[in-house]
Amino acid sequence: MPQPATPRADTGLARLSPRQRALVGGWLPGARVVADLSWNQVETVVLHVRHDERTLIVKAAGDADHHLGRELDAHEGGYVSPWAGSGNAARLQFADRDARVLVLDLLPGRLAYRTASGIDPGVHRRAGTLLRAFHNLAARPSQGTDAAATRRAIAWLDSTHAIAPDVEGRLRTALAALPPVEADRVPTHGDWQPRNWLVDGDEVRVIDFGRFAFRPAATDFVRLAAQEWRQNPACETAFFDGYGGDPRHPSHWILMRVREAIGTACWAHQVGDTEFEAQGHRMISDVLEEFEG
Repeated sequence: MPQPATPRADTGLARLSPRQRALVGGWLPGARVVADLSWNQVETVVLHVRHDERTLIVKAAGDADHHLGRELDAHEGGYVSPWAGSGNAARLQFADRDARVLVLDLLPGRLAYRTASGIDPGVHRRAGTLLRAFHNLAARPSQGTDAAATRRAIAWLDSTHAIAPDVEGRLRTALAALPPVEADRVPTHGDWQPRNWLVDGDEVRVIDFGRFAFRPAATDFVRLAAQEWRQNPACETAFFDGYGGDPRHPSHWILMRVREAIGTACWAHQVGDTEFEAQGHRMISDVLEEFEG
């Protein structure tokens, strides 16, 4: 899993494109960069800035990035508004979709990722409650999107990766044997895990909607299942206590995990993230053992 960069002070917006710098300069004249919070794994830049008495986040993406557009879909579509109203997500202050840059309020709290909070059942219970409210905002018919997700997994296997040939064959067998389930799609965060949770006392706050999309609800559980719930199974129980029940369909859950494992191992290999790639191979081993057992 990629690690956030160590926050570092800066005095300018040099990592932004000239157009992005001009926009931010117009929105926030005289703003000072306090720290660079970018993960430095993709081409998105995340800056903590101070403007007058306000502390804000500037996010800017490169030309090939599509995540910032998804984040704007979540904000401009009104899906983040209930959380922003309760203080559990940031408010969008400024944005330019074409220039791929936006400004958000800075939320209080500490990142839960790889801390005791990340495997705290109480935190997971609150995260489950938050996510259920998000999933309940809307529903759309599937229209073949689950079958398309399986085709994307096959495309990953057709791309460059380090999955052993015999394991690849077993994955293809699993994908062929597990039929898509065209369940209704709901608003999903897409990267629901402690990496995107801020803990502030009894509050859990949510960041980064760059993978927002309408998907089956259970897709928001797969990263937790591969990480924190594996470390502390009590977190899974607490999460669904907060969520209000477990909506997972057994065979569909295996299919989702197969696809997630493939995507993790292949994507991490292609970007050179050896630690995350190793996690992907472990996910493959775990889900194949369950499928074949």
